[in-house]
Amino acid sequence: MNNRVAIIALALVLFGQPLLAQAQGVTVTVNGSTVTFDQPPIERAGRVFVPLRGVFERLGASVVYANGLINASGNGRNISLHIGSTSATVNGQAVAIDVAPFLVGPRTMVPLRFVAQALGATVNWNAANRTVAIYGGGGNPNPQPQPQPQPDTGLRLTGRIPDANSTTPAAQPNVSAQFTEPVDPNSLRIYFDNRDVTSQSYANATSFNFTPQYSVPAGVHNVRVSGTTQSGASFSRGWSFTSTAGVTNFISNLGPPPGTRVGGSFLLTGRTAPGSTVTVTATSQALLGRIFSIGTGTFHDQTSADGAGSFALQVNVNAVPGGNVQVLIQSLAPNGASTSRTVNYPS
Repeated sequence: MNNRVAIIALALVLFGQPLLAQAQGVTVTVNGSTVTFDQPPIERAGRVFVPLRGVFERLGASVVYANGLINASGNGRNISLHIGSTSATVNGQAVAIDVAPFLVGPRTMVPLRFVAQALGATVNWNAANRTVAIYGGGGNPNPQPQPQPQPDTGLRLTGRIPDANSTTPAAQPNVSAQFTEPVDPNSLRIYFDNRDVTSQSYANATSFNFTPQYSVPAGVHNVRVSGTTQSGASFSRGWSFTSTAGVTNFISNLGPPPGTRVGGSFLLTGRTAPGSTVTVTATSQALLGRIFSIGTGTFHDQTSADGAGSFALQVNVNAVPGGNVQVLIQSLAPNGASTSRTVNYPS
């Protein structure tokens, strides 16, 4: 009797823990049809894993698995994953995934969201009924009615990198933020410049992190993350920042145009590298007896170019009729690139 109890206790220790990792009550549908798996879905690191063929083949992809390497092709896409590796390729491009495929007995378990999105499918997570709805081949033609989410509870993003309205010289900026309350990682959608980068991002209940695998152009970039909190409330938050990667500074589109007659007060406008510090020095001069040039006033001030590179500064100087106003414009970009330009205005 004691031996039997000991054997049962040992079995619970050895096999009980994996059972706890099963994604309790998670339902998966593909194009409206519920998928039945011989190996139940498993949750690991906040992600839902399902058997390999249960998803690929229902999305019209063919699968070849050998020696830990998973190759799938379908819908004009080729995908490769490795057991135990967070490196994958989609159409030959390297992609980092936050959780690696693994084996459960003879079954190969893959991260559901990454696989579905890599095949061009749409993935929706309903936290209220714990359902993952996948729609391939053009999306969801007949969406199932979903319970109305709770009102937005005021979740905020903190520790944003790069910070809102800031400037970074990085060509591949790391983008991250923390949530002020726990979220459901499976519900998250992360967008960079309106492009869905969820499958290339790392996220958990408290934060997310994304680094583009390409050099971003100089200019303003937008980040947005949406999903539901663990209490079931929906949210959508975002911010923007400016990249000056590869920028060589310039000064252009000046107004008034050089040579335009001005008075003692005029608005100087122009374009330069986004986020630059613009310094303006104006000197007014008059001709004495049409022979000698004498200074009649000076002006010196600074301003900052906005995220699009536009700047404006009101110039006030003691200009006299028949004289000249010489304006020196200097611009220093956040990445250290500097330039200057001198223009003359008759007064």
